[in-house]
Amino acid sequence: MSYKINLKVNGQLKTLEVEDNELLLDVLREKLKIKSVKAGCWRGECGICTVLLNGLPVKSCIVLAVEADGAEITTVEGLIKNGELSPLQKSFVEHGAMQCGFCTPAFTLVAHYLLTKNPDITEEELKQELSGLTCRCGTYHQIIEAILDAAKYYK
Repeated sequence: MSYKINLKVNGQLKTLEVEDNELLLDVLREKLKIKSVKAGCWRGECGICTVLLNGLPVKSCIVLAVEADGAEITTVEGLIKNGELSPLQKSFVEHGAMQCGFCTPAFTLVAHYLLTKNPDITEEELKQELSGLTCRCGTYHQIIEAILDAAKYYK
């Protein structure tokens, strides 16, 4: 069964026709062509598909698109302002917090959420909060450094 849904994606209103069993991940990637949202495990375990749904991190591979009707979705592209990477995104680049880049969008969005909530987050708290995300290249140390360095921009 098809439904018409409205999403605000990275500040732009989108009206889409979706099936009742269509995942938010697939709608973002296939219908809206936002390729930064990636599939890893398809079970909500790796966190690679994380987006912000009404400001909260969610794993888009386990959210039905119809459940997101009326919601605001932020992908990593939504952090870019006036064509310029956010300070957090720049910090990821400066600290080499990526190798293949597959997990970078999810880590960046979760970091943005965490720093918005608590710019004074400790390294241990950060490690705990990021424990639900998987980096295939193992750049966890650089990711932590980049986030902690960017925290000053959230204060």
